Amino acid sequence: MGGNPRWIGAGLVALSALSFGAMAIFARFAFAGGVDVTALLFLRFLIAGGLMAVAMVVSRRRWPTGRNALTLVLMGGVGYVAQALCFFMALKHASAGLVALLLYLYPFLVTLLGVQFAGERLTPLRVSAVLAALLGTALTIGAGLAGRPLGIGLGIAAALIYSVYIVVGGRVLRQEDPFAAATVVMLSAAAVFGLLVMGGAPRFPVTPAGWAAVLAIALVSTVIAMVGFFAGIKRLGAADAATLSTLEPVVTFVLAAVFLDEPVTLLQTAGGAIVLGAVIALARGDTQDQAKGSTSSR
Repeated sequence: MGGNPRWIGAGLVALSALSFGAMAIFARFAFAGGVDVTALLFLRFLIAGGLMAVAMVVSRRRWPTGRNALTLVLMGGVGYVAQALCFFMALKHASAGLVALLLYLYPFLVTLLGVQFAGERLTPLRVSAVLAALLGTALTIGAGLAGRPLGIGLGIAAALIYSVYIVVGGRVLRQEDPFAAATVVMLSAAAVFGLLVMGGAPRFPVTPAGWAAVLAIALVSTVIAMVGFFAGIKRLGAADAATLSTLEPVVTFVLAAVFLDEPVTLLQTAGGAIVLGAVIALARGDTQDQAKGSTSSR
């Protein structure tokens, strides 16, 4: 493939972050259209996974098999579901700002897990980028960091689960196609959320705008976001992809300011600039040193 693999990987993760970051805006309209959290998550993965499965069949792509297939099923049906439930339950016991900040501990945790279990190297550039991204994220998310111990614990649990999800995904993606891997994860998550919907009293969208927002979440914030992130992990490795994905809250606060007229503070602007600087520095990092810790082309 032509071009610098690190820049291609960074571009894919940036596209993923843009797509994930837009989900908060789409979700605002989806909730206004009458949908609840469980129904939204079910529809998100059902629509996305269904479209991906059709594309898999039409393009005759190879499906993951054996241990990798089982791992991907567990990533979607257990990891993604558990992370989502911990995150939304944490919101009942802590402020949204604190829960979001705790979740974005995951680049730091992924880096540590990658060094311990995936053979990634703890270079000075990587450490500096992770710490700078964490600081920038804290400034971007802003004030209102309050919560009870249960909420803090659930927020940390969400970050830990997502970190393991990313590290495990990085190992599987050494052997699997990102498109196929993402399809299995989505279908598995849809199956589990479907069971939760069947066991409860879900509220589905009742307005065209609500359904349009759900469709946007499925196509933009799931298909594009997850495939881009998996493809970025394959080229960069789990640790660097996780750090680059801290662009997500920056994208969210910019889109909120543009489309929802939410105020932007000087601290948020500074935080966004710090995150952007960390992302650029990491993307331009020494290719040879970083490639030793990457899962790309292996």
